[in-house]
Amino acid sequence: MAETTKEAQRAELHKTIWRIANDLRGSVDGWDFKSYVLGMLFYRFISENLTAYLNESERSAGTANFDYASLPDDQAEFGRKETVAEKGFYILPSELFVNVRNRAAHDENLNETLAAIFKNIEGSATGTDSEDDLKGLFDDLDVNSSKLGNSVEKRNKKLSGLLDAIGDLPLGNFQDHTIDLFGDAYEYLMQMYASQAGKSGGEYYTPQEVSELLARIAVAGKTSVNKVYDPAVGSGSLLLKFAKVLGKENVRQGFFGQEINLTTYNLARINMFLHDINYEKFDIRHGDTLIDPQHEDDEPFEAIVSNPPYSIKWEGDANPLLINDSRYSPAGVLAPKSKADLAFTMHMLSWLAVNGTAAIVEFPGVLYRGGAEGKIRKYLIDNNYVDTVIQLPPDLFFGTTIATCILVLKKSKKDNSILFIDASNEFDRIGNKNKLTEQRRQKILDTFIAREDVDHFAKLVPNDEIAERDYLISVSSYVDGEDSREATDITALNAEIARIVARQTELRVSIDEIVADLEGAS
Repeated sequence: MAETTKEAQRAELHKTIWRIANDLRGSVDGWDFKSYVLGMLFYRFISENLTAYLNESERSAGTANFDYASLPDDQAEFGRKETVAEKGFYILPSELFVNVRNRAAHDENLNETLAAIFKNIEGSATGTDSEDDLKGLFDDLDVNSSKLGNSVEKRNKKLSGLLDAIGDLPLGNFQDHTIDLFGDAYEYLMQMYASQAGKSGGEYYTPQEVSELLARIAVAGKTSVNKVYDPAVGSGSLLLKFAKVLGKENVRQGFFGQEINLTTYNLARINMFLHDINYEKFDIRHGDTLIDPQHEDDEPFEAIVSNPPYSIKWEGDANPLLINDSRYSPAGVLAPKSKADLAFTMHMLSWLAVNGTAAIVEFPGVLYRGGAEGKIRKYLIDNNYVDTVIQLPPDLFFGTTIATCILVLKKSKKDNSILFIDASNEFDRIGNKNKLTEQRRQKILDTFIAREDVDHFAKLVPNDEIAERDYLISVSSYVDGEDSREATDITALNAEIARIVARQTELRVSIDEIVADLEGAS
C-alpha cells in the first residue's frame, strides 16, 4: 500500500512539475526553457544539500539548534575552505535559494542578484579540485535573456515565479533521505522535454527503460565495477543508471563521459549533482570524442554504455592522422566519413577493460553494410570481440521510429560464437511510443545471461559460420521468425475439395435436366 501511495505522490509531483514548466514558459520554446527549469531546480538542490550537510556537521558537534540558512554571511565565511574541499562549492547564507526566494518579490534587481549569486557559486570552486566540475554550470540560465521578457520588470516577474514554483515543489528534505526526488524530477523533465522536442531532444536523452537494460547487460554477473563510461554522454541519464542498478558506492572510481554539445554537457554535470554524485566521483568533459578524446589517462573502463548519434559525419580518412590513432588502427580502415557509427564502436572497444563489457545502441545499417564497415566487422568478429547482437523493437526512442539494435562487446569471451536475440516484438504500446516494460527487459537479460538457443528468439552462432556469410550480423539472418500462418491439414483439405467437386457435378446434372425440361416445354 505504501508503495502505491509513493507512486501516486510521484505521479502527482510529475504532473505538477510539467504544469509549472508549461505555465511559466509562456512564449519561450520548451526546449530552450528547460535550461531555466532545470537550472533553478539545481540551484535549489545545491542550496538544500549544502544546508543539510552543514547543519548536520554543526549539530553533531554540539550546536543543537544550528541553522545555516539564518546565519549572517560574515559568520559563515570561516567554513568556506573545508566545505569546498568536501562538497566542491560554497554558498553564503544570504545567497541560498530559500533566502533569495523570500526576498524575490521585493527585489527590483532580481536578475542581477541571481547573476551575481551564480557567479559566486562557480567562483567558490576556482583554484580547487572541483573547478572544472562547476565551471559554466549556470551559463544556460541566462537571467538577462530577452527570451524571458522584453523588459527587466517582465524578466524579473518570470524569475520570481520560477523561484516560487520550484520552491513549492514537495521534494522532501535531506534528513528523510528522499533526495532521489530531485534526480527523479530532473529525469522526468528531461524525458518530457525530449518527447516534446522530437529529434533535437532525442539526441540528448535515452529512454529510462533502454538505459536500464544497457546498464544491466554491462554489469551482468557483477556486484561492483571500477568505473563506468559513456563517450556520447548526452544528459548523463545512461551513466546514472549504474547508480540505480549497482548503487553509486559500487561504482568504485566513478562516472566518466564526454559530450560535444555545450548545453548538454552542462546538463550532464548538473544531473550528476542532482543525483548526489559528489564532484570527486564524476568526470564529464566537453569536446569531440572521436577527434579529441578526453579520458585517455583514465581508461580502461569495466563498463561502457552508449547511445551515440546515428550515422553522423566525421573527418574519417580526410584526416591523415586518424588511421594511426591507436583506437582505430587495429581494424586497418576507418569508418566512412558519412557514417561515424563504427568509429564510436572502435573507440569504446579500445577503452574497454579486459574483464569489461560494452553495450552500445547501434543504427541497424552497421550490421550489414559493406565497404569499410564490413572490414571493421570482420576485425571485430575475427578477434572474437562481438558477444551479442540484440534486435530492439521500433519506435522506442524520441525523434525516431527506427528499430535500433544493441551491440555487446567483450574482450574475454568464453566461446567463439555470437548470440543473436530477436527482441523486435518485445514491447508494449504506451501513449505514442513503444516501451520495453520490466518483464520484457528481464526476458532479454535472462536470455543474454543463459547464452542458449531459444526457438524463434535466440540463436548462438559460431564465428566461422558468420565469416562464411561475409560477416553479416543482422539478427533476422540467424533467428527464424515464428510462422504465424495457421497449420493446414492436407488430407482434410483434399477431402473437402473432392466433396466440392462432387457437389459441382451434382449441380451441373441438375442444371442440365432443368434446361432440358425448359427446352422440351417450348
